[in-house]
Amino acid sequence: MKSIQRALVSVSDKIGIVEFCQKLQSMEIEILSTGGTATLLKENGVSVTPISQYTGFPEMMDGRVKTLHPKVHGGILGRRDLPEHMQSMQDHGILPIDLVVINLYPFEATIAKEGCTLEDAVENIDIGGPAMIRSAAKNFDSVTVVVDPSAYELVLKELAGNKKTVTGRTRKRLSRDAYDHTARYDSLIAKYLTTQMDDEAGYAPWFMASFHKVQDLRYGENPHQSAALYKCPDAIESDIVSAEQLQGKELSFNNIIDLNAAWGMAVEFDSPSAVVVKHTNPSGVAVGECQLEAFINARETDPVSAFGGILGFNREVLVETAKEIVKNFVEAVVAPDYAPEALEIFRSKKNIRVMKMPAMPGESFTKGYDIKKISGGLLVQDLDDINYDPARLTVVSERQPSEKEMQDLLFAWTVAKHVKSNAIVYALDGQTIGVGAGQMSRVDSAKIAVSKAQKSLKDNVMASDAFFPFRDSIDEAAKSGIKAIIQPGGSIRDEEVIQAVNEHGMAMVFTGIRHFNH
Repeated sequence: MKSIQRALVSVSDKIGIVEFCQKLQSMEIEILSTGGTATLLKENGVSVTPISQYTGFPEMMDGRVKTLHPKVHGGILGRRDLPEHMQSMQDHGILPIDLVVINLYPFEATIAKEGCTLEDAVENIDIGGPAMIRSAAKNFDSVTVVVDPSAYELVLKELAGNKKTVTGRTRKRLSRDAYDHTARYDSLIAKYLTTQMDDEAGYAPWFMASFHKVQDLRYGENPHQSAALYKCPDAIESDIVSAEQLQGKELSFNNIIDLNAAWGMAVEFDSPSAVVVKHTNPSGVAVGECQLEAFINARETDPVSAFGGILGFNREVLVETAKEIVKNFVEAVVAPDYAPEALEIFRSKKNIRVMKMPAMPGESFTKGYDIKKISGGLLVQDLDDINYDPARLTVVSERQPSEKEMQDLLFAWTVAKHVKSNAIVYALDGQTIGVGAGQMSRVDSAKIAVSKAQKSLKDNVMASDAFFPFRDSIDEAAKSGIKAIIQPGGSIRDEEVIQAVNEHGMAMVFTGIRHFNH
């Protein structure tokens, strides 16, 4: 490849661009530029040829037309290995452009602004930029394309070490990065325009999502599977992928899944909470003003399953809690913060992964999609972000639940949302007493929850993620001393179930909302 003689530079993100172009100039590389980029470079002593001077046409239509010109695209697309291409360039006064440094109008930042109008958004859709990027990326045999300031250092290093050339391997990788860049840009525009379509559902004809790699993982769910962690550009500080690892072994694929489950459950509660997760299911959950007591209650729901579990807290982890945590083997802990003395205690168990969340969730925590991979496609749905709707909460039994029972019912119902279906949760005094998960029949989940209980179920409440198709689960619960039940309702045998509840003197609340979790 011939050495780079000429660069076209036009960027919205101007981080590092002055220094980059100063070094290009020191290598005697000519720089073509446009608009604000050209002005900035001139102000900092970089010699620039304005694109309008090179093409002989002024920038027009409020800047909409400035680089859409044969002298620009011919200089980028012309194949240096084809004599007929080089002859055409010579005949029409087209100079080779060997380096294209472009990033696009800030469409994403524009639509994120409060009060952004459709007109504002449309004016920030870049046309010439993607065309030049794609042209340069297509001709990567002859042209180097740079869309990310993080690549400046690499390009400069290769130019300096290879007589002003960039290696073929790097040009090919930068070409791939360029197409990633424009593909994501177009997907953002399509996604935004979908939100502006009043006559259509919120699901576009094509589902496009962009994620960038955070890291490779040692392996996937099992050692024979490879894996990597990707982050959504829309991720917020309260998403688990934004957690900071303060200590411990490298996170595994399974650790990350369970940390996500533990954090998502812990922050459901307004009161201080403690959650123990094993294979995405809660083995124990508790709330209470005393964090230490809440943690012990959560752990003791199922102490066998808690061994090697993942812990989640929605408050700063305190010293006494940390002392209790390290008495047993745990894989990881996630919380919004840690007392300095608590971190010292964790350092005595260097393998425990200690994760700090940079922020507690706000209203945007539950926005987005739940995506499940299936053979040959994806299932996409809204997130299940509703615990109960007070307007639809209905007492259907003869006996009204007491105020305390209602508090426990709502606690159990919140936990049940995070348990794999069929889900049954027994609870009392703000703590889980037994959890039954993932069974093929609801009555089996109820029996497992009973078997898991370390305490008597007398006066407990019970939550079910979906309706009871038969009265058998009610009869099973009554034998154990359950006093109140919360469930969605909606079975064709609701009357039979309600009759069983009344026969046993229990209270029952219908939520009108189901929480299947497959």
